[in-house]
Amino acid sequence: MSDRKKITLNRRSRFLTAAAMIAAMYVALSWVSQLLGLCSGAIQCRISEALCVLPVFTAASIPGVTVGCLITNLLFGSGNPFDIAFGTLASLIGVLLCYAIRRLPYLSSVPTILSNALIVPAVLILFFPDMEWSMYGLLALQVGAGELIACGIFGTILVWYLLKHPKTVSAVGGTMPVTKEKQ
Repeated sequence: MSDRKKITLNRRSRFLTAAAMIAAMYVALSWVSQLLGLCSGAIQCRISEALCVLPVFTAASIPGVTVGCLITNLLFGSGNPFDIAFGTLASLIGVLLCYAIRRLPYLSSVPTILSNALIVPAVLILFFPDMEWSMYGLLALQVGAGELIACGIFGTILVWYLLKHPKTVSAVGGTMPVTKEKQ
């Protein structure tokens, strides 16, 4: 095997390993949220949603968070296949948009908050018989509040910490974002 192929294989292995670690962290943090009773009620707060800011530092977090969210929805969700699929899709959209704005790390939680606050209430209304469209605004506020706590507050704290500790980022194969100030 040529050196070039070995380097490519090594990069792929690191990417997949980082994605798997992030997925595992997402599920573990969701499990803690479930044990604490934060995954049910009027305002749901999955602590794991803080990881949705990681695309600022590594693209491996896109499949990592998405797979972690899918596994979490399968383990702890409603069991409704549409809720599982579209809830996961909302997180995927959030992390993809976070990656797109990675040069603005302190705004990285906004896409996840918005995608979940807009998509999840519609899914609840469409696929749960006791929900009505007149409830959309309230549901969007409730989902948005949970996301604001988990992703907005905890995620921003995570971004702040990782920006202050670049060795932690590089240890897991990530890179520091090129922010507007560094250009």
